[in-house]
Amino acid sequence: MFYIKTLEREIILEPIHFGPRLKPTVKSLLKEQIEGSSLANYGYVVRVMNEDEIKIKLGIIEYDTGDVVCTVQYSALLLRPFLNEVTDATVTICNQVGFFAFVGPLRIFVSKHSMPEDMYNGFDVERDAWVSDDKEVVICAGCGVRLRIKGRTVEQGNCTAIGTIKDNYLGLIVDGTEEGAGEDV
Repeated sequence: MFYIKTLEREIILEPIHFGPRLKPTVKSLLKEQIEGSSLANYGYVVRVMNEDEIKIKLGIIEYDTGDVVCTVQYSALLLRPFLNEVTDATVTICNQVGFFAFVGPLRIFVSKHSMPEDMYNGFDVERDAWVSDDKEVVICAGCGVRLRIKGRTVEQGNCTAIGTIKDNYLGLIVDGTEEGAGEDV
């Protein structure tokens, strides 16, 4: 789910950036452009790590604009959901077709078709919650669930997944009414 990887990126520097503060400027531009974005092959960039170890290679001058294109090598903390990975998430929204849960910036949707059979028709409109037939399991906003990721998309600036709680050992793990509910699971 979370991992650290060394990556490279080209940064375009305008002539106004040249001077004694070139390295801090390149580092801040890198953080602005990278943090919070999604890279199709690697996942969602949570944070640029070890700012002291960022390597700036020699740049190439674009003669028509005067800008310099330089390659920057950096380490980043990435979030990439893997298929069939089991993870704990916090439920944020329940509606009649399923519920949404978050793992950091990753939004996961669990459809009513991906819930156990005793919850298939168990949406309670008054409580905005999914309730099992025996009334023992109540999934509502703020509760914690353990789910399996069945599909994922990583697009520019957006990371979403489809999950299921239909398998063994999946489902409600933290009741939304207990103390500490709403905290990260």
